[in-house]
Amino acid sequence: MTDHDAELHKKKMQKRKELQTELVSSKTETKGLVMVHTGSGKGKSTAAFGLVFRNLGYGRKCAVVQFIKAPEWQTGERKMADRFPDLLEWHTLGEGFTWDTQDKQKDIASCAKAWDVALKYLQDEEIALVVLDELNIALRYDYIAMERVLDGLRNRPSMQHVVITGRNAKKELIDAADLVTEMSLVKHHFEAGVKAQKGVEF
Repeated sequence: MTDHDAELHKKKMQKRKELQTELVSSKTETKGLVMVHTGSGKGKSTAAFGLVFRNLGYGRKCAVVQFIKAPEWQTGERKMADRFPDLLEWHTLGEGFTWDTQDKQKDIASCAKAWDVALKYLQDEEIALVVLDELNIALRYDYIAMERVLDGLRNRPSMQHVVITGRNAKKELIDAADLVTEMSLVKHHFEAGVKAQKGVEF
């Protein structure tokens, strides 16, 4: 790189910094956010658990309520919860994948139970972050009424953050959310015959 190129780059970055500083300083509001992780790609729950870990780093209390997923599944993230007994509450309350249970009434009952637990945390001002893992699946199959969920989100503490994960997020939830991220599948090792592995998928 020539001196001239370096000087042009420096001026460009100075201008970029000015614009970025102006943009950041114009944002003054703080509020509890509803964040939705959806899409066909891998990483929706993983990203949510990253937010849990971030909040734990600040000593903030968190709660995870898992819909659909079964309690007998052994996962690294569930084991992690045991390391933070004073800050993290974790409930895995599903019956397993819907194609495994093949029992709609059983799935509806387990999701209703999970929602009752979730609602307790959505009413607790001490909980900084609530993760509603795979709630989108429960909503997709109408195991829980959308209006019940939206009502719970509307009436939670004003500074509480909520992350909702799962494919096929419904429009009503997307409209109500502050942040929606869609994970897109570009390439997956499963398609090449690689099975789910400890530390990556669970």
